[in-house]
Amino acid sequence: MHCAACVTRVERVLTREPGVDSAAVNLAAGVAVLRLVPTPSSPPLPARLAALLAALRAAGFEPQVTSLTLGIEGMTCAACVARVERAIRALPGVLAADINLSTETARVTYLPATSSAERIAETIRAAGYHPVLKERDLTTEQTRKDQARLELRRDLIIAAVLTLPLLLISMGPMVVPPLGLWFEHLAPKTIWNGLELLLATPVLFWAGRRFLVRGVTELRHLSPGMDSLVMLGSGAAYWYSLLVVTVPEVFPPGTANLYFEAAAVIVTLILFGRYLEALAKGRTSEAIRGLLDLQPQRARILSETGEREIPANAVVPGDILLIRPGERLAVDGILTEGGSYVDESMISGEPVPVRKDPGDAVIGGTVNQTGAFRYRATRVGAETLLAQIIRLVEDAQSSKPPIQRVADRIAAVFVPIVLVVALLTFLAWLWLGPAPALNYAFVTAVSVLLIACPCAMGLATPTAIMVATGRGARLGILFRQGAALETLARVDTVILDKTGTLTLGHPALTDLRAYGRSPDEVLALAAAVERHSEHPIATALLEEARKRGLTWGEATQVEAVPGSGIQGQVGAQRIAIGTQRWMMQRSVPLQAAGEFEQMLAEAGRSPIYVSADDQLIGVLSIADPLKPGSRAAIERLQGLGLAVAMVTGDGRATAETVARAVGIEQVLAEARPAEKAEEVQRVQALGQRVLFVGDGINDAPALARADVGLAIGTGTDIAVEAGDVILMQEDLAAVADAIALARRALHTIRVNFFWAYAYNIALIPVAAGVLFAVTGWLLNPMLAAGAMSISSLFVVTNSLRLRRFKSGQPSARVAAGPLVSRIDPRQTRDD
Repeated sequence: MHCAACVTRVERVLTREPGVDSAAVNLAAGVAVLRLVPTPSSPPLPARLAALLAALRAAGFEPQVTSLTLGIEGMTCAACVARVERAIRALPGVLAADINLSTETARVTYLPATSSAERIAETIRAAGYHPVLKERDLTTEQTRKDQARLELRRDLIIAAVLTLPLLLISMGPMVVPPLGLWFEHLAPKTIWNGLELLLATPVLFWAGRRFLVRGVTELRHLSPGMDSLVMLGSGAAYWYSLLVVTVPEVFPPGTANLYFEAAAVIVTLILFGRYLEALAKGRTSEAIRGLLDLQPQRARILSETGEREIPANAVVPGDILLIRPGERLAVDGILTEGGSYVDESMISGEPVPVRKDPGDAVIGGTVNQTGAFRYRATRVGAETLLAQIIRLVEDAQSSKPPIQRVADRIAAVFVPIVLVVALLTFLAWLWLGPAPALNYAFVTAVSVLLIACPCAMGLATPTAIMVATGRGARLGILFRQGAALETLARVDTVILDKTGTLTLGHPALTDLRAYGRSPDEVLALAAAVERHSEHPIATALLEEARKRGLTWGEATQVEAVPGSGIQGQVGAQRIAIGTQRWMMQRSVPLQAAGEFEQMLAEAGRSPIYVSADDQLIGVLSIADPLKPGSRAAIERLQGLGLAVAMVTGDGRATAETVARAVGIEQVLAEARPAEKAEEVQRVQALGQRVLFVGDGINDAPALARADVGLAIGTGTDIAVEAGDVILMQEDLAAVADAIALARRALHTIRVNFFWAYAYNIALIPVAAGVLFAVTGWLLNPMLAAGAMSISSLFVVTNSLRLRRFKSGQPSARVAAGPLVSRIDPRQTRDD
């Protein structure tokens, strides 16, 4: 599917099928969701699905179908086979299931968007048998590429070995005249011509067979491309020379020249360029291979028979896994026993290991540092966070941004234009050129064909996208699509949510002043009472007390006073924690806290008082604190030429306090979710491209409405699903990193395109011979082939420079929009 018309066509095809109640097609996701209505006469589900797939194929679309081979242990007879087949075929999305009892294997064909290997394995297990999923071969794709690269190198070696003596025979006498006399003494010229033919033929038809096969295919489908140009250029040189050898009398005087060496050198040089390009392109996909390598192949689980090791993809939710120091976690889960520090840098980019205790979530692919622990598997296989990251990166690398679509349209007409230019060049030289005109016409036409190969144009965007998205993944920045990378590079306004984005998103103790006691003693007494409360203030106090390693006594006679506070007996002291009004009602003297109260008021925070036996012992404040580095991140965004604003559902006083603290001047407070999206739309109406950054459910509408939605990956699943870019860390500095990386990638693409197009525009006239009248010089087809290969190699190596992008690195120069006042809180609220 390529457009909205395709979507409409697919929906129409599917809804026409019997039993289909509705069909909704998502073009971006490439997925159709169907609602099927069962009837008494309905065939089995696999048969119904097969009919739907056949209808799609007949309409010209290819549904995605996957086959899986897995082992099954425990089957003893045909009844076992029938039982397992019946269970598998009952799964939604399964098209066929065939089991071989003798080999104890099952071959299952299913729809990957509906079912999965893990679900099929779990069904077999539920039927009473043991599935053995083959370990995912992480090197299969790399092995295939390595094999192709080895074949390319072999063909290059063959071509080079045959081309070097060919060059010696044909060009040697021109460079070293005595060598020509020696050749004439050894054998007549016809023998040397035949030897050139023998050397050039395997170079063209064996080493260069890929160009001939693909070139013929392109021409047969009326879509000429690079291989067509190479085939025509080298083929013209070969067949012209073959005619000179076999029927020299048909050529005008002075034109019966051999170009076997040109044909062979063209193929050899382009093979050499392709080989270097393959080596370089292999490095563009290192990010995916690196992520795949993070997936452990084995897992140690605790079962009824004790500890045993199984393939990692055989783990199912609920299994208890054992992890020792230095080992990589196999799947996602919840820590149940023990504790350790875990290196999560491959997910968040944060190099400092994170402490994990019982109840904490752990992520598959991360590395355990110190202690041993046990954890319960929660997400396995394709559902693990690492698998989802890999899928996101693969999707982003395979998608086309808008700038590539423009390039595709240009490339589609470029080659036919080149063919016309080559033909006109040939005819012009044949008609107007000096004698021997046929020679000049032939050389210039072949040079035009070879110099204009659009390979560099085709590589300009994909290589940069692959490297940039892969590098982003390493830094904890995930791009859902390549288009998001380009759009992010063009944004000029950043709107940030407050809670969970600029702030930590949960209450914490921000201030504590003690009177006549130590701060720790005040905190311990307050924690003893608040331990009996579920209020957010209690949660914040207890968390801070635990961080400080405090212990507290048991509180009795605890009483909560709604709207005022809480009190209880701790030892011989009556402890109360609450508001100023409640303390005044209890006749607690508060004069000593006057200066501290003023400081809190200026910061926009409300004081909470702690008394012991109606005497003030402390004042504290609970707030949602700023994330470390928020102000520095805002300054960096502003340094990138971006206008930065903040929207929040919090009250105006709190919002403006946070905004002042981080250096944001434009604020929209008390905004409901719909109003956040409306604000994004209003700014867009001013002609600005908006990046919205958020992490909560209430941010999802704004994330979806913005030109680019950037979701904090530590937030809710709904926000992450709505975002175009996902940060796997809480540090806002990564927002600036994402923009800087996107700008640098777009800059790289533009440089690539400039080189590719400028190269062709500048050298096609040179190849056509426009400098001949001034210099008497024509571009040799061999040099044209070499220059074409160098052009492609430049584009790939230029893209590879993105691998050196580091966090905190400035962006390339990409023009941002004018900085105008975009958010007027009063005007917006009135609107």
